[in-house]
Amino acid sequence: MVSTSPSKEDQSMSKWTEGDPARRAKWWYSTFHAVTAMIGAGVLSLPYAMAYLGWGPGIMVLALSWCMTLNTMWQMIQLHECVPGTRFDRYIDLGRHAFGPKLGPWIVLPQQLIVQVGCDIVYMVTGGKCLKKFMEMTCASCTPIRQSYWILIFGGIHFFLSQLPNFNSVAGVSLAAAVMSLSYSTIAWAGSLAHGQIDNVSYAYKSTSAADYMFRVFNALGEISFAFAGHAVVLEIQATIPSTPEKPSKIPMWKGALGAYFINAICYFPVALIGYWAFGQDVDDNVLTDLKRPAWLIASANLMVVVHVIGSYQVYAMPVFDMLERMMMKRLNFPPGIALRLLTRSTYVAFTLFVGVTFPFFGDLLGFFGGFGFAPTSYFLPCVMWLLIKKPKRFSTQWFINWACIFVGVFIMIASTIGGFRNIVTDSSTYRFYT
Repeated sequence: MVSTSPSKEDQSMSKWTEGDPARRAKWWYSTFHAVTAMIGAGVLSLPYAMAYLGWGPGIMVLALSWCMTLNTMWQMIQLHECVPGTRFDRYIDLGRHAFGPKLGPWIVLPQQLIVQVGCDIVYMVTGGKCLKKFMEMTCASCTPIRQSYWILIFGGIHFFLSQLPNFNSVAGVSLAAAVMSLSYSTIAWAGSLAHGQIDNVSYAYKSTSAADYMFRVFNALGEISFAFAGHAVVLEIQATIPSTPEKPSKIPMWKGALGAYFINAICYFPVALIGYWAFGQDVDDNVLTDLKRPAWLIASANLMVVVHVIGSYQVYAMPVFDMLERMMMKRLNFPPGIALRLLTRSTYVAFTLFVGVTFPFFGDLLGFFGGFGFAPTSYFLPCVMWLLIKKPKRFSTQWFINWACIFVGVFIMIASTIGGFRNIVTDSSTYRFYT
């Protein structure tokens, strides 16, 4: 009988058993993991995106993104075991099966790296800014320190944490991060509601040139796509759930994904709508920075963000560490050990730290990386793979939905990448570096 496995690198065949220790997760674990992967720093920029899109278009884009990414999440879950007896544990494994062993890695791997490295750079900036805000609120008499230094302090933590070999208690880490996400999201919208509308609040479109406004709208699309970021790790999450032909993993995984998307909705929509309602077009690209009172609560929220992004940075960085170390061992014959780990991981942390300190434009970074990385992995790559693998009947409902998602996703990718890059260039021209 001819094997249907996509490649020798696919680890699924040796793990197609109920008793595999790596596959004993419960369905609610997938909820924790998906919430941790999805709900991150991006939620705090949603009111800022609303300020450029306005009430009608903003709500429409947010709702459309929620529905589209829920559909592509379902597709990824279904495709995890689309070949009988084989489980595609990583996005790249499914990419090889859909696009071929040669083309697959070139299509999927760059997108995954953009997601992981992009997230880590944005989290460097977010962690530094929120740490600065926390200290300013808790110690008003302390001497102010430059934002660049706070990002350096936050980055310094990761030089030590990155030396940890792996995460043994992933469920515990995910649960803690999910609680933090839910907590600071609730504080963000509840604080905005308690704050009320600012004086002379305006929901008019910002007064700027037509060209500048168009690019800002493009960037806002990227910020929203950044907020739906869980698809890059959904197959890895599903790989931890036990599965047999009689009880496939897609059933508990879908239940967990629905739970995650419910939590996603009760976080995203209130933060976006209430934050925009309170501050209008004057809202900051991180809504927490607009909130001043009660000081202890807002300080706590900023500290929650710091704790969350410390964990999230490592979660997104671990696959990159693994890839870099394998490359060093294979291509440069570097011996495995502490020296290899110290060199590769410290270099990676230093790189993301340097980029974060040099370009601390939180909203623009979200737009750029949201368009370049998250739009493909969350919006249209799953649809492309679904068309290639499942081959739905032409002009059927499924066929139309997939092609519609592809066209919308490609537009968001192109528009938000251009908008984010242009805004980085524009903002950097007026920004004093390393201040």
